Amino acid sequence: MTKSKYESRGDKATRAGFGEALLEVAAQDERIVGLCADLTESLSMKKFEKAYPHRFFNAGIAEANMTGIGAGLAAAGKIPFIATFANFATGRSFDQIRQSVCYSEMNVKICASHAGLTLGEDGATHQILEDIALMRSLPNMTVVVPCDFSQTKRAVHAVAKHRGAVYLRFSRPAMPDFSSDDEPFDIGKAIELHDGNDVTIIACGVMVWRALQAAYQLASENIFARVLNMHTIKPLDDAAILKAAQETGAIVTAEEHQLNGGLSDAVAGVCARTLPVPIESVAVMDKFGESGTHLQLLEKYGLTTEHIVQKAKAVLKRKG
Repeated sequence: MTKSKYESRGDKATRAGFGEALLEVAAQDERIVGLCADLTESLSMKKFEKAYPHRFFNAGIAEANMTGIGAGLAAAGKIPFIATFANFATGRSFDQIRQSVCYSEMNVKICASHAGLTLGEDGATHQILEDIALMRSLPNMTVVVPCDFSQTKRAVHAVAKHRGAVYLRFSRPAMPDFSSDDEPFDIGKAIELHDGNDVTIIACGVMVWRALQAAYQLASENIFARVLNMHTIKPLDDAAILKAAQETGAIVTAEEHQLNGGLSDAVAGVCARTLPVPIESVAVMDKFGESGTHLQLLEKYGLTTEHIVQKAKAVLKRKG
C-alpha cells in the first residue's frame, strides 16, 4: 500500500498501544496471560491487571525467572505475554530465552518497552542497543518492531495469533502516531509507505516517521525515495528488499539500534547474497548511549531526518 503523504494524528507512546491491545486480545482469547517484572504501570498493563487479576502475575524484579515462568505457562497451554524494559527482557534474560523459550519451542511473547536511545534520561545502562541482534540470532524467534501507537496495537493482535516465540520491541516516549488503520499487519511482510525509484529507505520503529520526512524533503529536491516500513526484522521480507534493490539500485537503512547485528546487517546480507547494491546506514555506530532527552540523543547519535537525507544523497553518488 503506497500513500503520498502521512500526517501525525498527535503524539502517543507505543507502550500505550501495547497496553490497549493486550486488553483487547485477552478479551478474545482466555488463554492469554500477562506477566510483568514490577513495571506494570510503565508497561501500560494496569488495565489488564484490573480486568484479569487471575490472569496477571507480577514476577517482581526477577526477569529471568519471569521468562522461565512464561515458558512453563506456555507448556501448559497458555499464551503468556511477558513484559519489562528491553534491557532486562533480552540482555538479562538471554539464557532463559534461548533455552526455555526458543530451544523448547514455547509460544511466549516477549514484550519489551523502553528500548534504544529513546529511553532517555535513564542512561547507557538501560538503553539497550543490541537487543534486535540478540533476538534475531536465535532459532525459532520472530522479531517485530512497530513504528507507532496504532501499528503497535495491530502488531499485538498479529502476535497473539502467531504460534511461536516473538520479541515485540517498543518505546518509552510519545511519538507521532501516523500509520493508517487500513494497513494490514502481516508478520514478515514490509509495508511500502512512499513510492520512489531513485533510492529506497528501509526503516523500523521510531525511525519510520523520520524516513518519511526524509522522503518528503528529498522529493522537494527532485529525489524520489521509496520508503519501506520493515516492521518485522525476522523473518525479513527478502522479496521487498530485492524488489527495491532491483528497481531503485540504492538503499538506506534507518534504525534505533547498533549498526552491528540489526536491520542494516539483515538488509545488507540479503543484498550481498543475491543482488549487491550500494547501502548506507543510519544507526548507532558501535557506541553506548548516555543520559539526555530522547530528542537530544537522537540528534547526537545521528538518528534524524537530516541524517537520513544525507545518507540518501551519499548512496546516490555511489550508485553513479
